[in-house]
Amino acid sequence: MASAFDVLKERGFIEQLTHEEEIKELFEKEKITFYIGFDPTADSLHVGHFLTIMAMAHMQRAGHRPIALMGGGTGMIGDPTGKTDMRKMMTTETIDHNVECFKKQMSHFIDFSDGKALIVNNADWIRNLNYIDFLREIGVHFSVNRMLTAECFKTRMEKGLSFLEFNYMLMQANDFLELNKKYNCVMQLGGNDQWSNIIAGVDLIRRRENKPAYGMTFKLLTNSEGKKMGKTEKGAVWLDPEKTSPYEFYQYWRNIGDKDVPKCLALLTFLPMDEVRRLSALEGSEINKAKEILAFELTKIVHNEEEAIKAQTAARALFAGGANGGSIPTTELPASDFAEGMDILTLLTTVKLAPSRAEGRRLVQQGGIKVNEVKVDTIERKITADDFKDGEILVQKGKKSFHKVKLS
Repeated sequence: MASAFDVLKERGFIEQLTHEEEIKELFEKEKITFYIGFDPTADSLHVGHFLTIMAMAHMQRAGHRPIALMGGGTGMIGDPTGKTDMRKMMTTETIDHNVECFKKQMSHFIDFSDGKALIVNNADWIRNLNYIDFLREIGVHFSVNRMLTAECFKTRMEKGLSFLEFNYMLMQANDFLELNKKYNCVMQLGGNDQWSNIIAGVDLIRRRENKPAYGMTFKLLTNSEGKKMGKTEKGAVWLDPEKTSPYEFYQYWRNIGDKDVPKCLALLTFLPMDEVRRLSALEGSEINKAKEILAFELTKIVHNEEEAIKAQTAARALFAGGANGGSIPTTELPASDFAEGMDILTLLTTVKLAPSRAEGRRLVQQGGIKVNEVKVDTIERKITADDFKDGEILVQKGKKSFHKVKLS
């Protein structure tokens, strides 16, 4: 039977390892406890988190015990990794609310019953830290010179790195130490941008406790051009259906680049690798079949099969030229708004098909907007009650974005 290491390696997750041979042997002989940290910077997880959640799920399926560490403490500082500016400070109330949202979403993907996985909050030990004790017990093990060579700090040195953020690496290393002592957690997993922080925790445990500890990082979810995936004109692609509807979520994956299909099938679905390779080998227009399967499988995992079927049905109906399908993003507006007509730019910004009137104007002028399948050729176009068929209209942006407007 393939070990969790073999599964993660074959599917393309693994980027870096602290002790490769030891880790391989460990996975073959033992069932370990490992952790992944999630700082609650928003009230929903997004697709960037989802890659690490899938790795966590594969590990759990192989018999290992995950700890999902909520950053109720570290979230009060903010990880400088990958940021050109300091993160906005959040109140404890906002952080605690976000943590509860994360917990609820996480339980959709990971089995927390009967101790098979744990959700832990580092606020339990960070918020009440005695700073002098922390410096004497933890800070003494860190070299400032070495810390300054870490990638997570290099990008911030030119603009200025606050002492607040400089503490983040020590806090995260201490998290690993706490989990090691309380739950015998021996490995930290995370995105490749966390490599410096992970090494800090591994070194701290090995130096201070004289015990084995390991780290593993995953490839970040990027497209074939090296840009982070999971961003749209509206912002991040969220796992919360209230922030990104199942239909929008489905459409995002249905419309990714051809070159990104193999990687996404391997990393973001549970499809067997033989099937992933078969679908990845499709060429020309056939690759659209693979994209449909990718979008369906992902929507099924993140939402449920019913929502996946609804999203797929709606997408196919639109592709065929119809306006059917109840999963299309929909906004209800008062009939009175259209009594004297609503100009197209106001409508586009109201339903968020355009982030601004200037962008809406550009879209119209370039022929990228249709209402009920008829191209809008002027920004003077007004939508009136007469445009509504059975109380609704279909607004289309480009070839792939649709929005239904209903009269209330």
